[in-house]
Formats: sequence, C-alpha cells, structure tokens
Amino acid sequence: MVSLVVLAACGGAPHGPVVRVTIPPGASFRVATDSLSHAGLVSAPRLFRLYAQITGRDRDIKAGTYGLQRDMGWSTLVRALHEGQGLERRVTIPEGWSLREIEPALAKALGAPEDSVEAAMRDTSLLHELDVPTPTLEGYLFPDTYVFAYGTSPRAAVREMVRRFEQVWDPQWDDRLQQLAMSRNDIVSLASIIEKEARMPEERPVISAVYHNRLKAQMPLQADPTIQYALGEHHERVTYHDLEVDSPYNTYRHPGLPPGPIASPGRASIEAALYPASVPYLYFVADTDGHHEFRTTFKEHKAAKAEIRREKGPG
Repeated sequence: MVSLVVLAACGGAPHGPVVRVTIPPGASFRVATDSLSHAGLVSAPRLFRLYAQITGRDRDIKAGTYGLQRDMGWSTLVRALHEGQGLERRVTIPEGWSLREIEPALAKALGAPEDSVEAAMRDTSLLHELDVPTPTLEGYLFPDTYVFAYGTSPRAAVREMVRRFEQVWDPQWDDRLQQLAMSRNDIVSLASIIEKEARMPEERPVISAVYHNRLKAQMPLQADPTIQYALGEHHERVTYHDLEVDSPYNTYRHPGLPPGPIASPGRASIEAALYPASVPYLYFVADTDGHHEFRTTFKEHKAAKAEIRREKGPG
C-alpha cells in the first residue's frame, strides 16, 4: 500500500490553465482534500490523505486561495498546502486611496515589510517612464482588485498596478491634453481631487468644471482634499488654522494645481477631469445629504452655505 501511495504521489508535469481552490480558515486536511478533489486536482482523495499522513504534512495547512495546475504531483500539492506555496495574494484598492492607505494594504497582502513597499512606490525608473515630477507614484497605482502570485515582490506588484493605469489610459486622451494645454500629470492631479470631492457620480463633470473655470480665471482652487493631503492625516473638518499649512499642496495658498495627485483616481474621475461640464460655476458646497450646491458668484455661494447651516440646525 505504501509503495502504491508513493507511486501515485509522483504525478506528471503540471499542465493546463491555473485552477483556483480556496481552503477555508481552520479547515482540516480532509476538507482541503475534498476541495482539491472537487476541483479535479486529486482523483484518489483517500490515498492522497494517506500520503500526506505518511509524510507528516497533513497538519498546519495554510488557508487561502491557491492557484494550482492539474497533474501536479502529490508531493507538490501537499507541500503547497503545508507551506502556502501557490497562495494568491488578493488586494482591493478603492478609488480615492492615497499611498498612505495603499502601502499597508499592499504590504499585508504580499506579506512584505512596509518599508520595502514604500521603496517600490519610489521606483525612479517608473517615475521616469511616466514623466512624473513628484518623488512617488502617488495617483498612478490604479484602483482595482489585484491577484498576485505567491512570492510576488513589492516592486513587481507596484509595476503591475502602474501597468493597469497605462492600460486604462486611452491614447485618444493624449489629443485632449493638447486641446486643454495640460499634461497628463495635471489631469491625474485634478482627477484625484475630483475623486475625493465627488459623492455622487453625476457630479464629477460639474466639480471638474468648477476647477477648470477657476484655473482659467487664475483663482486658487481652494480644494479641501489637498489640505487634508498636506496635513498628512484625516481631519473631520478643515479649519482656518489648517488652511495655513506650509505645503505646495495647499491650494488655498498656492495658485494652480498641486505638484501631483493626492490619491488614485478611477477612470470616471479621469474622464471628468478631461471633459468638464459646460457650466459657469466657480463655487460649490456640500449639502447635508452629500450632494453639492453649485454657484457662480461668491454672494450666491455664501447664501447657499447659510441655507445649509440652517438646515443642519444648532450644533
């Protein structure tokens, strides 16, 4: 029986597409074997369990989603479950996350030190390829769900996220950049502000129009999300004291766009930055339900703010 089990363990060369198998946390080896059998990776579950028992690797298996190929030898399969080889690292980056939020999430997913992830986000060769004037890849790690193979390095993961950005960027948008007399970094910077401001998708082009109109009028953008970014931490409300922060990202003190993006914008916000609505607004303020009230003059803007304060009531 033992010789039969050992012979079965040899298997052939792995082939075909990757099969994904999820082993739940706390699962026994029997449960794991049932999952492998159901996926067509193990044809003799009882003998497979016996082989794992003989080799002493039927305990302390690693939970998670594995990417495995058919006809892997039993020894390879058992070692994968025991040591976590083939485990996929999945991470979701939402729209509007900054590097401060992406870094720990990516480090956790990859099982890598945060300082190595931070170093990857300062990849000078990628910065040069993207023609980014800032010291980090802020804004260019595209928000999406990524599945990385076991052992993927932070540098490789970051490169994949930048590659996703390049895939999303429509070459036709380059013509639009020329029409706007703006660089791609300008548009991604503006898109990142729109991403942080917009709560309702339909408002993105209108918010974009406000900032485009302010740029044309040589008015400071006065975008609160840039103040939050300059402060380096989230404040529930931006105070007058916060507006004095000494930073090139302070769009209350410095005219024009900030040096670079303040977060990773999604495709919709990039499109809004490229194609603003045709409206004359120069101001907007958030209402109690999250939508914005847009106005053309400062007098109208003050009145809108006063009306919202009345709606909120005392406190």
